[in-house]
Amino acid sequence: MPQHVGPCEPWPFVPDCCQLPEGVEQETIDRQRAVATSILWALSGRRVGPSCAITVRPCRKSCLDSGSFTVQGATAGPWIPYLGRDGVWRNASVCGCASDCGCGELCEVRLEGPVHDVLAVEVDGETLPPEAYRVDAPGLLVRTDGECWPDCQDLAAPCGEEGTFCVTYRIGLPLDAAAIAAFSAMVCHLVKDCSGGCGCKVASNRNLSRLSRQGVDLEFADPTLLYSEMRTGIPAVDLWLTAVNPYRQASPSQVFSPDYKRPRTQIWP
Repeated sequence: MPQHVGPCEPWPFVPDCCQLPEGVEQETIDRQRAVATSILWALSGRRVGPSCAITVRPCRKSCLDSGSFTVQGATAGPWIPYLGRDGVWRNASVCGCASDCGCGELCEVRLEGPVHDVLAVEVDGETLPPEAYRVDAPGLLVRTDGECWPDCQDLAAPCGEEGTFCVTYRIGLPLDAAAIAAFSAMVCHLVKDCSGGCGCKVASNRNLSRLSRQGVDLEFADPTLLYSEMRTGIPAVDLWLTAVNPYRQASPSQVFSPDYKRPRTQIWP
């Protein structure tokens, strides 16, 4: 499942510093909002803003799944019993993994992120209340109601059936005031360009770099150089892009490990 899942809804448009042309239709504004959302989401490294909701089938990593300990005559995996703080004996390979700085053990699964928010968690066809879990960085879905995530699930059954474990969530960093301001500036330019507004049409912006009045000599910058730097030519937008994506990454960085069980995602039908 790729990390760069695109947005489904346009970002918030706040035209505080924008004088839209008179008579512009709302349909035009909505269309340019969708265009600006796709462009800025891509130029920001495909990390900013909530993505479309995706549903995954997580795989929980047990502490000693790859351990060398065995039990004579056993076939269900290693058996490392321990006595919990509550006086109950448990198997260390079932009850989760101890954190680096905690005294106990956590029951958690890893979601590919950055996680924007969790919309629903279903276990055995039942939707858990939000109080039953939390999200820790980096993308760890932690069970907090005293229960634990399933060790395995029926991947042949659809979500919502008995024996399934499904998480529906969105990916992306939150939109702050700077992101909304940059997005609004770009929407304003696109709307004016489409509506024939005066003063700052994007299509007529030739990036003039030198003008000689008497000789009528005009020198324009090469627009392909601007686009190769993943910039738009709109100062407010490019200032924000420089802040959030200074190295002009096209997509989020990813680290793969043979020890990490990636969640399964259904892509068709």
